[in-house]
Amino acid sequence: MSEICIIGAGYVGLATAACLAEFGNDVACVDIDETKLLQLKAGAVPFYEPGLSEMISRNVTGGRLHFTSRTEDAVRKSTVVFIAVGTPQGEDGHADLTQVRAAAMNIARALNGPKVVVNKSTSPVETGDLIASIIREHRAEPYEVSVVSNPEFFREGSAIADFMHPERIIIGVSDKDSAEVMRDLYSPISAPLLVTDVKTAEMIKYAANAFLAMKISFANEIARICHEVGAEFKDVIVGVGSDTRIGPEFLNAGLGFGGSCFPKDVMALRRVSEKHGLEPALLGAILDVNETQIEWSLDRIKEGLGNLKGARVGVLGLAFKPDTDDVRESPAIALIERLLDEGATVSAHDPVAAQSAQKILGERITYGATTEDVARGADALVLATDWNEYKQLDLGHLRLLMKGRVLFDGRNVYDPHKALAAGFAYIGVGRLAAGTFSKVANE
Repeated sequence: MSEICIIGAGYVGLATAACLAEFGNDVACVDIDETKLLQLKAGAVPFYEPGLSEMISRNVTGGRLHFTSRTEDAVRKSTVVFIAVGTPQGEDGHADLTQVRAAAMNIARALNGPKVVVNKSTSPVETGDLIASIIREHRAEPYEVSVVSNPEFFREGSAIADFMHPERIIIGVSDKDSAEVMRDLYSPISAPLLVTDVKTAEMIKYAANAFLAMKISFANEIARICHEVGAEFKDVIVGVGSDTRIGPEFLNAGLGFGGSCFPKDVMALRRVSEKHGLEPALLGAILDVNETQIEWSLDRIKEGLGNLKGARVGVLGLAFKPDTDDVRESPAIALIERLLDEGATVSAHDPVAAQSAQKILGERITYGATTEDVARGADALVLATDWNEYKQLDLGHLRLLMKGRVLFDGRNVYDPHKALAAGFAYIGVGRLAAGTFSKVANE
């Protein structure tokens, strides 16, 4: 058993705290938000993540997981201190490390002996050096502190599974002793463990996210070409992804990527590159394609309706991806903003993210309690987030509720033939045109 402190009760901090406590460690999770701490002590999680609330409740009841606002007490009690605070994108595109600096300062002031300080916040290369220098400068006594980079690879909606059954664990260290501490901490997990230096570990996280974002932007660019030349995107990607050197993962065309990681991490890596005198053309292209995918999608809806001014559009999905209530950088929100700009009236539904979206969109749109509410009287229906409950909707029933017949499948979920048979004018992302499908079906 280890005594662990985790600074930050956000998405990464809570998932890490709960899972480490599940292994039998004594974990203190620190946050300055007293209201949030009261929620957590009662087992309530301030965001939607399947299974996390139950795991937190179980470990709080078991006495292994504690929540506190007293950073000094938690640090002093622990041998391993995780930094898991937010690193939002700053106005200049760089990662804002304000919270990381504050955490390092608090650790320095609380030091009462040797510690292993683990940075789990997504931070650019050289953040480990920054943390180490802050601690050295502000510690009252010259206690030995080892700074480790341990990037997270959680996917929202499957954080617990990703922690317990990762494809790999990355640990960046500067000494053998801290490497052994981390090996012991992760010993209950059966997964390849790669030990590197700190900067390499930091770079792995950014490079991985940039590569995944690149695959999404590549898929969207290919889908646009398919749309123009009359090719079927889904078959193209099956053919391309069947090559083991490429693989099918993350080659899904749609509205583009969003969330708290990909947009800001690609931008941050781009800024780091520029800081060192490089011109990261590929990183810029990833962002450019993603930004223009919303406009491309808007144009397809315009083509279907003829005019958006005064049109009523129903949108299915508000979260940036399924199984989360996170709407940060959500393509669904971005598309709705553009629909409103064009004079459309929007009604939307999401299984869990409506409340989060309302903080951004307010009362500028209406929020349906069901998919039927959204479809009723709509000129067009847009699938923006591919929640499972949207995948087998009764399209014929929804079409009868609508005034118009346009269906923009922004996640390429529906079978175009079935959508056409239900009476829709189907528009996908790089899918064969309605007329082409009709022709193929009759041959």
